[in-house]
Amino acid sequence: MAGQKTGWKRHAGYEIEATSTLKGVWRTRDGRWYVRGHATDPKTGKLREVSRCLSVASASDARAWLEDGLERIRTGGPTATRMRFGEYAKLLFARKVELGDLASLKSVETWESVLNEHLMPYFGEYYLDAITKSDIANWLSIQARLVTSKKYSPNSVNSWLAKLKVIMAAATDEFDLAKDPALRVKPLDASTWRTYTREAPNALRAVDVPRFLREMRLSFPQHYAFCALGFATGLRPSSLRPLRRIGSQADLDWATGILWVRRSHTVRQEVMEKTKTARDQEIALPQEMLEILKWHVDRLPRTRKDSELLFPGKGGRLRSRSCLDKPFEAVARAIELKYPVTPRAMRRTFKDLCRAAAVQDVVSKQVSGHVTDEMHEHYQTVHLDEQRQALAKVIELFKAA
Repeated sequence: MAGQKTGWKRHAGYEIEATSTLKGVWRTRDGRWYVRGHATDPKTGKLREVSRCLSVASASDARAWLEDGLERIRTGGPTATRMRFGEYAKLLFARKVELGDLASLKSVETWESVLNEHLMPYFGEYYLDAITKSDIANWLSIQARLVTSKKYSPNSVNSWLAKLKVIMAAATDEFDLAKDPALRVKPLDASTWRTYTREAPNALRAVDVPRFLREMRLSFPQHYAFCALGFATGLRPSSLRPLRRIGSQADLDWATGILWVRRSHTVRQEVMEKTKTARDQEIALPQEMLEILKWHVDRLPRTRKDSELLFPGKGGRLRSRSCLDKPFEAVARAIELKYPVTPRAMRRTFKDLCRAAAVQDVVSKQVSGHVTDEMHEHYQTVHLDEQRQALAKVIELFKAA
């Protein structure tokens, strides 16, 4: 225990009281707690030191942290008894990054954002073995109220819950907890949430596509070929941005018209060397599409001519993820479009165009990269006039002899 205070001393870069408050625990001049202790590592038989300056409420909390750290050394690993959710979540996140479990920088940033903004504020200070199903249910109820107020969508909240489940499942396995408190927590019901509605399906009607592309070519010629290729193939903008037109690994064979889709642009200038579905695609472009792309390349500014990219941005770098947002808004306004569209409309419109052109589903799926029938159907919008025409054909059969 502590003796009488004898002033301050300098140690390990900190100003600490000369006499410890508790064994291995010293108060620092700035009001924190410095801890230091040693334990024998069973793997080597040697003493290992634990030392840290902590921002905790009391000397007893600091001592508990130190004891847990020493116990980890003695047992050859961490223990859940005094490990907080926040500490473990950060360790697990760092481990995932190091092992490459998070494939892209976008995935890393998403995980970090969910931890910092949605999980840590509530669970950060909880000890892992003290978290209950009731705690998680209470957190989910708070998020549900935010969904009701339209601040978040249930899909967003369910994605946060999924990450919480990953963390708790890993902790349960690693620390041999009695049970996983998140295991049987059900996600929010998202069945009534409409991302796209019949009034705003985020897909251009077939009759509006020519008007839209003409205006795009007139007002934003630098984006015209990008959009034309997007509407013609249904490829995601993240797959279009990193396409290479020249170089040893060019993604377009100008002689044969073969386009290889094998990379994905995530954030900033990072490119993931695989597609979102981890499946490479090979698309045979018709001559009309090649002519549009050649027209585009011939018009590239001198500062972008040396770039290997098919659609280079400023300085020959990758275009930003938001590069089409304002052009889409401006074009929709200019042609007085009666419904809103975003760049995601290219993928959804492609599906509707394929159906109007009587393209077989197997071809449509292969070009767009959809793996399942469910996703193939999810991206389609059957308009009322299309239903009316189809039913009229059925009724015509009534008149058959």
